[in-house]
Amino acid sequence: MSTKDYLEKDYYAVLGVPKTASADEIKKAYRKLARKYHPDANPGNKETEEKFKEVSEAYDVLSDVKRRKEYDEARTLFGSGVGGFAGAGGPRGAGGGFNFDLGDLFGGSGSGDRIGDLFGGLFNRGGPGTRTTTARPRRGQDVESEVTLSFGEAVDGSTVSLRLTSSAACTACGGTGAKAGTTPRVCPTCEGTGAASRNLGNFAFSEPCRDCRGRGLVVDDPCPVCEGSGRGKSTRTIQARIPAGVGDGQRIRIKGKGAPGENGGPAGDLYVLVHVKPHPVFGRSGENLTVTVPVTFPEAALGAEIKVPTLRGMPVTLRIPEGTPNGRTFRVRGRGAPRKDGTKGDLLVTVQVTVPQHLDDKARAALEEFRNATEGQDLREELIKQARSE
Repeated sequence: MSTKDYLEKDYYAVLGVPKTASADEIKKAYRKLARKYHPDANPGNKETEEKFKEVSEAYDVLSDVKRRKEYDEARTLFGSGVGGFAGAGGPRGAGGGFNFDLGDLFGGSGSGDRIGDLFGGLFNRGGPGTRTTTARPRRGQDVESEVTLSFGEAVDGSTVSLRLTSSAACTACGGTGAKAGTTPRVCPTCEGTGAASRNLGNFAFSEPCRDCRGRGLVVDDPCPVCEGSGRGKSTRTIQARIPAGVGDGQRIRIKGKGAPGENGGPAGDLYVLVHVKPHPVFGRSGENLTVTVPVTFPEAALGAEIKVPTLRGMPVTLRIPEGTPNGRTFRVRGRGAPRKDGTKGDLLVTVQVTVPQHLDDKARAALEEFRNATEGQDLREELIKQARSE
């Protein structure tokens, strides 16, 4: 990004704070906007992603005392933009100020050298005098965990206790990474910014500093516990709410329950992989529950009203019509798993015609009478004809 583009941006307006805002007001405004426009909160939204970058860029400048001062001086010097200086003496341009060419201004000598140093400090392109010790906020790492629920808990939702192990500030060095009695020094490569800039003319490409790994600090005498990383292991137990209707193998994201951030940065997120135990009676098909119920031959042939079990409730009465074939599925509405809109799926009931294994004399006589009554009806005759025609 060119210097002209930077000067035309009003970072105070981006964060929604006045020019007289304190450091705490600037930080508070940034955190509010960062939560609102963070990519994790708006997946796939390019507009909010660009807004998040703009807010972060504004905070990088205004959160640092020296860079903010240089930014204010530069905008005061150029007025509301880079079109001209405000002042008197010499020929005036159409805008009422003195017209300058930016290339001549930064490439010349005298006052041009001073202004060049000023912008170099502002955009981390200056000489040895440019240095900042402000460590940037860093978002905490995401943490993963697993939980096993019963079938009913998965359908109804459940609050579970999770024991998490994640990175946190080392207790021995307080997160500095330096041995007790010593302090880290500002990284000479990135001068404390945590980022190294690669200049390409009027543009600069920024990447994490390789020497300090983005921390902005270098440790000469590392802490023996964390070996200079400033991070240690933290074990904690949290209560996590698993939403109703979760399925086996589903990955749940719980925002802000991951590892703590560094230097005031936000915490990472917690991802919970859910395993669901099978139920001896019910199954799942998306938002619907499934169940197979046995029926007798007379019930299927003549029709009947049968009792069907439901999950977490009293049985319901289902009317099956006469001539119901084996394997037919009926729908009982509103007895399934919860949907995201608060409604429920359905209960899908499949009937299975059962054949008795043992018959008493009365039942046998009745079946033989039925067979005699239907004698001559060969149900397989049409099937045999179709097989021969192929």
